[in-house]
Amino acid sequence: MGVTDSPETPRARDVLWQFGPMVYAPTVLFALGEGAVLPLIPVIAARLGADVATAALVVSALVVGQLCGNIPAGWAVARLGERVTMAIAGFVALAGVAGMALAPSLGVFAIAVLLIGFCAAAFGLARHSFMTTRVPLPFRARALSLLGGTFRLGMFIGPFAAALLLSIFGDANAAIWFFGVCLIATVALVLFGPDPERQFAPVTTRNCSSLAEDTGEVVTGSIPTAERVGVFRTMWRYRRVLGRLGLAAASLSAVRAARQVVLPLWGVSIGLDAQTIALVVGVSGALDFALFYASGQVMDRFGRLWAALPAMVLMGAGFIALSFTHDGDQAAMWFALFAAVLGVGNGLSSGILLTLGADAAPPDDPAPFLGSWRTLTDAGGAVSPLLVSGIAAVASLSVAAGVVGAIGLLGALAFVRWVPRPEVVT
Repeated sequence: MGVTDSPETPRARDVLWQFGPMVYAPTVLFALGEGAVLPLIPVIAARLGADVATAALVVSALVVGQLCGNIPAGWAVARLGERVTMAIAGFVALAGVAGMALAPSLGVFAIAVLLIGFCAAAFGLARHSFMTTRVPLPFRARALSLLGGTFRLGMFIGPFAAALLLSIFGDANAAIWFFGVCLIATVALVLFGPDPERQFAPVTTRNCSSLAEDTGEVVTGSIPTAERVGVFRTMWRYRRVLGRLGLAAASLSAVRAARQVVLPLWGVSIGLDAQTIALVVGVSGALDFALFYASGQVMDRFGRLWAALPAMVLMGAGFIALSFTHDGDQAAMWFALFAAVLGVGNGLSSGILLTLGADAAPPDDPAPFLGSWRTLTDAGGAVSPLLVSGIAAVASLSVAAGVVGAIGLLGALAFVRWVPRPEVVT
């Protein structure tokens, strides 16, 4: 059953437009700078003496930083508020940028990358918590899908900005300093722009209404008082939600991350040139990006499962089907086709992890719960490339793709079982 708007409810466009300057704009700026630096991390690591394996380890420091930062970020947002947490994260990230640009050794550079990941976790959780408490339920999925879409936009444009800077200055550090400029603009906007925490009052508990599992157990964790119970008590209180719906969400994150690894490797393994692989992956990414707002509309109008289930089935079936095409006569054609299928599936899931986390979070103090939720989903994304690599080394890339597909289909069953059915808001 879906969520419908009442006659008294403002239009989605009007609600979402209000959040643009102080919510979506800082997200685009941060993601733009991060997207410009990300492709150059292995290049700079190699310049500092890293071999291929060590360079990959340095790149993974960004994900490790995000994993380590989610729970402390939940504590900071709960105690200090979203705006202060974002400002602190911005200043600390500036120190990380300086460390990346001026690193005298590989170790210092890796620590700086880790610090950037830590700050990215704090930044993302602050905005997630803010939207959870400020956006009315009828527009929640669209607002969070748009938040995810703005991040994807920044990460999409960032590499092109880095390429332009490299062509002008001929130095990878130019992209790092560009990230610094983006961070300065972000911090300035956060500190000197209108305070969205004062501009937008928290929505009522009814608009963050409790969503129940089909077992009858309460999974949104509605807290009747404004007591702050802390990160670890929150994790224990909502252990069933995190152990069920959270693991389903982690499986989606794992399948998403596997797509980014499997597709380029698949193109190489069937003998395609770099330009063709980039084109296929680029088209898949374009399909993914094009559907981010449609995903939010589906979730708001028909329910969260209507986005989660088709996305997981498409990606799971797409990986399994791809695993049978490696040695066929039309391997390149099947590669392009299933890359497009995976792009559509990923696009349909845009914002679902943010939305389910917001639905399940206690409305009075969501940040500690969201810290745990994001740690689970980030862990799924972090483990997936390692799983693909290990299976490909022991068996083959086709087997690895099939295993990822199986995870996707099992995740689809988990979503059917554990995704809450929303009430109709009238």
